[in-house]
Amino acid sequence: MRKGFRQAPAERRPNGEDALPSREEILNFLREHEGKAGKREIARAFNIKGEARTALKRLLAEMAADGALAGSRKDLHEAGRLPPVTVLDVTGRDEDGDLIARPVVWKDADGEPPLVLVLTHRARGEERDAAIGVGDRILARITALDQPDVEGVSYEAEAIRILPRDKRRLLGIFRTRKGGGGTIEPVNRKELRAWQVRPGNDGDAKDGDLVRFDLSAKHRQSVTEARVLESLGNPDDQRKISLIAVHAHGLPDDFPSSVVAESEALSPFAADQDRTDLRRMPLLTIDPIDARDHDDAVYAEPDTDPRNHGGYVVTVAIADVAHYVRPGTRLDKEARLRGNSVYFPDRVVPMLPERISNDLCSLRELEERPCLTVRMVFDAGGKKRRHTFQRAVMKSAAKLSYQEAQAAIDGNVSEKCAPLMQRALLPLWEAYGALSRGRDARQPLDLDLPERKILLDEEGRVARVVIPERLDAHRLIEEFMIQANVAAAETLEHAKTPLVYRIHDEPSKEKLKALRDFLDTLEIKLAVGTGIKPEAFNRILAQAKSLPVPELVNEVVLRSQAQAEYAPANIGHFGLNLAKYAHFTSPIRRYADLLVHRALIRALKLGPDGLQDNEIAELGGTASDISTAERRAMAAERETIDRLIAAHLADRIDAVFEGRIAGVTRSGVFVKLRETGADGFVPVSTLTQDFFSHVEEAHALVGNRTGETYQLGDTVTVRLVEVIPSAGAIRFEMLTPGKTGSMKHLKHLKSAGRMGRRYGRRR
Repeated sequence: MRKGFRQAPAERRPNGEDALPSREEILNFLREHEGKAGKREIARAFNIKGEARTALKRLLAEMAADGALAGSRKDLHEAGRLPPVTVLDVTGRDEDGDLIARPVVWKDADGEPPLVLVLTHRARGEERDAAIGVGDRILARITALDQPDVEGVSYEAEAIRILPRDKRRLLGIFRTRKGGGGTIEPVNRKELRAWQVRPGNDGDAKDGDLVRFDLSAKHRQSVTEARVLESLGNPDDQRKISLIAVHAHGLPDDFPSSVVAESEALSPFAADQDRTDLRRMPLLTIDPIDARDHDDAVYAEPDTDPRNHGGYVVTVAIADVAHYVRPGTRLDKEARLRGNSVYFPDRVVPMLPERISNDLCSLRELEERPCLTVRMVFDAGGKKRRHTFQRAVMKSAAKLSYQEAQAAIDGNVSEKCAPLMQRALLPLWEAYGALSRGRDARQPLDLDLPERKILLDEEGRVARVVIPERLDAHRLIEEFMIQANVAAAETLEHAKTPLVYRIHDEPSKEKLKALRDFLDTLEIKLAVGTGIKPEAFNRILAQAKSLPVPELVNEVVLRSQAQAEYAPANIGHFGLNLAKYAHFTSPIRRYADLLVHRALIRALKLGPDGLQDNEIAELGGTASDISTAERRAMAAERETIDRLIAAHLADRIDAVFEGRIAGVTRSGVFVKLRETGADGFVPVSTLTQDFFSHVEEAHALVGNRTGETYQLGDTVTVRLVEVIPSAGAIRFEMLTPGKTGSMKHLKHLKSAGRMGRRYGRRR
């Protein structure tokens, strides 16, 4: 007997035939049965054989005609009721922040499909124990409630697994068509095609709306069409192109009203006797010009201990978010769900409501705020001698931008900075001088990859793209924060208190081999053995500065690195060359930092709001969730920048640009424009009159006949051919001929790795 089928006791008729089950028995069986159940399964369950099967068929037909049953002959269930296991679309969240779903298929009753409360935020799916988010499609086990709750929820669901992405609902931009219906443009680079929408299948979507849609069943002889399921707003009208990424990645951008109400009910901080008073210490916040929240402040002074001549005492004060966001509250539950804040050029999707992030926990100038501080003592060489943590109350002496603080140090002292020079700014830079010596001795990975910043106009369009100058003010804050993070990890490890580490593994053997093969093409040697250190990469980067393509080497070294993540087990941080590292300095925007704050409070007995036992038991799952949230945020931010720049270039078709090759694949090359940083694709089929082989280890396409070579890092000129703003997709035509080097050079490239299939065309 198959798993999931039960054998019902059979009553015998006088003539020996098996008795038919009652209608209620059939309905009870369908309610309890997991998976599809049709006439065959019902007959097997009730031991119905022979001519009795015909009678069963008539009974089931009568029940369907009476409205008691619904579904097909092979998939029956009680009408107006979801089957025990079904597929759900996670469509949103309720007032308490819990996930709400609707069935994918609902044809049994009039009106809207029922609301289903998803009981867990985790399920086995594409990743083991993956987190569930809005927009996911899940297979779930269903339990009917005795009666709907006040919000209309009539079922509860326990997720079994997240279905693969190709089975989830799709997103696109709807374009109306004269006479009704329309088309849906893609928002995914991998789906660069338009879907047709018949009149009547467009729902309430308007031209330009971002929509969720499903595709009709694919038959060999039929054309696949789309059906609009939900309109999500118009990114163009709202001047918020990030709306696409928000919905595509299921980012929770609106706070449930219960979370907002809880944040609004919080009382402003009042200084008490249990905190160290640092209100007279001239702590400074130094942040980007456009920063809206300020969660860290710094102060430094020479160490007066004669045994530490030339040393410094550095104080880093961090907003005490744990004072307001307590374990088990709605605020805490929401922050854990979000994992981190997400920063777009046109908006921020914060981890915490504005009441906390921009008010209660923001270290505002001249306002009293609770903080968690670390006092660190360094010697003249930048080596940390000791540190202590404490909960305190502070009052920021000034809010400065990186540029204003740097200008003051460089001699252009503003009126605001003048009274701070001797007692705050100069000691900070002097202390940084000592810490930078320690950093140089530590030899962290020193990649030089400038980041571009998009500046928007008043309408939310790209005004220009800039590369902000890298200042000592940036490096100062960065190094102070790194040292505070190290101190947090050391303290918790010493106290044997569980924590979430920030870990970064060393490169894999496979990636190291690929990097070594590539460097061989540039006649740079990388000794790949056991226990490789960041300084080995730094020597390579130093050699690359004398080459025509230093950016190329930086890019390939970056690609060889592992991805940093959160974990309760420590393996160290390879990139920073640190044995112990945890995130402590940004609890307003990262949940990992809030957990570390609670762990410190617990370990040092600094209050009742420390890490709870149940949080410790869940650290593994939490670390996995916030690592996933971080990757999700990075993808959403990157895609939004791509879409913004694509929209910026949409009216410049046929324009010619300078750029460099930023990626090489068998199917073509990616070119990054010098002017905007835009990434576009040049298909290999459009490259000259030759067939090209992909030399993977050399990151190059090599012409088999002409020897023309297009390699990662090459400077090229391209013409803009096509732009799809909604997908952030750009296509170029290559105008620069490939490099032609000596035969020795070409043979070196080809021998660096396996020759791929030949690609290209003859014109």
